[in-house]
Amino acid sequence: MTKGASASMTRRGLLGAFAATAVAAAPTYSNAAGFLRGGGDIRRIKMHNARTGESMETVYWIEGNYVREALAEVNFFFRDWRRNETKAIDNRTIDIIAATHRLVDAREPFLLLSGYRSPATNAMLRRRSSGVAKYSLHLEGQAADVRLSSRSVSQVSRAAASCGAGGVGRYSGSNFVHVDCGNTRVWGR
Repeated sequence: MTKGASASMTRRGLLGAFAATAVAAAPTYSNAAGFLRGGGDIRRIKMHNARTGESMETVYWIEGNYVREALAEVNFFFRDWRRNETKAIDNRTIDIIAATHRLVDAREPFLLLSGYRSPATNAMLRRRSSGVAKYSLHLEGQAADVRLSSRSVSQVSRAAASCGAGGVGRYSGSNFVHVDCGNTRVWGR
């Protein structure tokens, strides 16, 4: 749960997470969810926001259902920190991030560099850099830029690409990986 924020999961939700024992065949929004099967019937996301200093570790899926309170926490965590604006983060993006984290077998949280971007923030970033897309999936809440200090850009990007569930951009020079739930594609070095 986000440090400094009130608890966002109900006691019942937490008890359900700990009581979970069987793997549910849940409808999924992306191929990435397949990598999460076999670990019980809960899914969690563990991140630290490089821009705000906030940390989050939450169970966002229990017994075949997304947890509304946890998704609200994810939406706030991924907010455009420059304008303090939120947007619903696509569940498929969350699944890809969680699956990638599991595949690289890291204990540390992902470092979130960029989640949702408001149109004003995206326009400002485009003026500063030619590498920012005009119609970025960050604008739709469908992309994130992440980093792990214990894993290379290559390791994280290979894990994300193995999900076969969206776009994966390698930015070795800036030490981060872009993941999104758009068309399956890979770019960068």
